[in-house]
Amino acid sequence: MATETPQATAAEVTAETTFAAWLDRLTPALQAADVPTITTLLARECWWRDLLALTGDLGTYHGRDRVATMLGEHLGPGSVVNVRMTTEFGPRYQGGANELIEGFITFETPLGFGRGAVRLRQEDGDWVAWTVLTELDDLRGHERAIGHHRSKGPRHNPAVRGRNWRDERQEKVRYVDGDPDVVVIGAGQGGLSVAANLGLMGVDTLVLEKSERIGDGWRKRYHSLVLHDPVWADHLPYLPYPESWPVYCPKDKIADWFESYASAMELNVWTSAEMTSSSFDETSGRWTLRVRTPDGERELHPRDVILATGAAGEPNVPAVPGRELFAGTSYHSSQHASATDWAGKKAVVVGACNSGHDIAQDLYEAGADVTIVQRSSTHIISQEHGIPAIFGSNFVEGGPPTAYADLLASGTPWPLVLDMAREGVKETARKDAELLAALDAVGFKRNDGPDGTGLMGYALAYGGGYYIDVGCSRLIADGKVKLAQGSGLAEFTPDGIRLADGRTLDADLVVLATGYRNMRETARRLFGDGVADRLPLVLGIGEDGEIGGLYRRTGHPGFWYMGGPLAWVRIYSKHLALQITAKHAGIQLPRPGVTAR
Repeated sequence: MATETPQATAAEVTAETTFAAWLDRLTPALQAADVPTITTLLARECWWRDLLALTGDLGTYHGRDRVATMLGEHLGPGSVVNVRMTTEFGPRYQGGANELIEGFITFETPLGFGRGAVRLRQEDGDWVAWTVLTELDDLRGHERAIGHHRSKGPRHNPAVRGRNWRDERQEKVRYVDGDPDVVVIGAGQGGLSVAANLGLMGVDTLVLEKSERIGDGWRKRYHSLVLHDPVWADHLPYLPYPESWPVYCPKDKIADWFESYASAMELNVWTSAEMTSSSFDETSGRWTLRVRTPDGERELHPRDVILATGAAGEPNVPAVPGRELFAGTSYHSSQHASATDWAGKKAVVVGACNSGHDIAQDLYEAGADVTIVQRSSTHIISQEHGIPAIFGSNFVEGGPPTAYADLLASGTPWPLVLDMAREGVKETARKDAELLAALDAVGFKRNDGPDGTGLMGYALAYGGGYYIDVGCSRLIADGKVKLAQGSGLAEFTPDGIRLADGRTLDADLVVLATGYRNMRETARRLFGDGVADRLPLVLGIGEDGEIGGLYRRTGHPGFWYMGGPLAWVRIYSKHLALQITAKHAGIQLPRPGVTAR
């Protein structure tokens, strides 16, 4: 019996025909560089985000006038051709208060092959583009070795008797007779993701990891740690998790996956390898890196260095008077491993954001008497209600394939993300009302994030400042974890700490959950003032609508930042790799010529 082909719904038919009609009007205008016609197809308050495809940079343009200026600067006749609508997924109709049609495109430029995402909405009775994304997906002649471009595999070479794939890999990773083109410092999610992309683009890349094993950045963190982001947002590039993967992944599981990922993607990684000194030669454009390894000291001369130690990875350890007099144990939250040794003892956690809450809960569940010191207000959301509000309908079970979810995420410029976050903060607070009221009742101080933007505002500006509740908020509300609110740490005493208001807290253990310094300070520690003073601060949304410092030129030749949560590094590692690949191939990307945003 023949199987009937499912019939498309009326909304799907309308979405496809409407998007196709809009694209039919856009395509000849793009090919002819007819900017006035293009702008008639855009909403008055449109957003156009370009990731390397047109401008050679990452930039956000808001409003018809700025978009028109950008297109006038970078769009020439024939510079965008072969524009096609993607039907593998979408176009799709999104109902609700703001009706949208989401569609996806592919196109070509002289540089290579691009993809895009467009959201249409009705304005003055016509469907026009509210958001447009154009991104470079592959450089012409340097396409990633995936799909039709994948390797055919090793072939037997009679001239090299007795050698196989493993022999070749072992020789390659030793770098006995040559230097890598790029050295990545740090084998966390950022370092592995950018190394995978560079490798597929044919750029010889070595990752240095100071720990004994790949994944130790997660493996060696506190015993109970579980990721707060859901599985659908956390895939590494090119190798998604199995469908049995838990929604929220334990830290040891993710650490082991990183190790498997590096092997499967054939990444060149030196573990127990620490850079001890560096210098850059402006004339040759090469670095000299001295690296301590288990086999002795090595000297490397790459063209580019990528710092991938985390966007907020430098522990902020305040200089508190009297610490040397404290009879107990004190350390920064980054050093917290296990709470089991503290059963029956008094623990004080200074700091009330994610790490502070998680460690306080860990200590409480191990049987410690725990007090958390809240120095300033904290943004609180529950995992149950807050995570769906942040990730929306794209990173969920049954949501779009990751490639399309990423396009939709990339096609929502960061300033728009923050605008949209405000309503999400209000909705989450309504759903979390009982929990938040219970915290208020015990004097816990809360806020709605920078300018009401909640977690996203904090994450983009500082990389912290919030707590996603997985149980500690209830412990605080019920008095099981004690709260010392509203006063900072003044000094250590022999028996504990004294707060700024004079209160004293006895402690056997003090955990300083005092956050992290900017990534530029990591660069300063590793590379010195001469490099760091030329670099931008990391995080914060700049005038161009993009994240400060990450994934693009930094101001120092041959130096790049890579960092952020798994969802960010999966998306932007490709864009960073494309820029480096173009540089090494002698391909001149267009220089930014238009003020974004």
